[in-house]
Amino acid sequence: MTHDNAEHHEFDRDYWERHWGDARPMTENPNPHLVAETADATPGSALDAGCGTGTEAIWLAGRGWQVTAVDIAAAPLEQAAKRAARAGLGDRIDWIAADLVDWEPSSPFDLVTTHYAHPAMAQLDFYARIAAWVAPGGTLLIVGHAAADGHHHDRGSAHGHHPGEATATAPGITARLDTEAWTVVTAEERQSTVIDPHGRSHPLRDVVVRAVRE
Repeated sequence: MTHDNAEHHEFDRDYWERHWGDARPMTENPNPHLVAETADATPGSALDAGCGTGTEAIWLAGRGWQVTAVDIAAAPLEQAAKRAARAGLGDRIDWIAADLVDWEPSSPFDLVTTHYAHPAMAQLDFYARIAAWVAPGGTLLIVGHAAADGHHHDRGSAHGHHPGEATATAPGITARLDTEAWTVVTAEERQSTVIDPHGRSHPLRDVVVRAVRE
């Protein structure tokens, strides 16, 4: 999930349905941090929390993962399901239109990942919520918008067009993970570039956290 501008929004279902519009993916390429951080992982069950147009879910399925892809907006899921079917991956992804604020999985996952997702709840609370869905020995991978000055803000634009409440810091995220239950493997900011369907590049400053549950 990404954002249109720096205005304050409620980030509810209506907002995301409007945001996605025709549900055209920004890019067909998966998030580079997902690729780098799961390169050596053994495929199992995976949750893509806030999957948007499904690019990462489809990429994971293509590498042997059995994916549950959840997003609050139904429109992009319908298009993503068609793309997955065309790629011969329809049986490897379960597409669920639901609000992650109150949705609960029936069982934990070997991998829980999220990419720029921003629900109608505090960002760090959201990360803590999805972390609880990681199975013992499983991996949590969070990719988010990095706070521009290293500090999370509650309102306003903290990073270009991203509202402050949609940003986070690596220390802020890892502080929500119990050190007795988690081993943090990656916790840093990285630069990345997204190429949109028109061939234009968009630089991003991301926060990337990967942790393994004991």
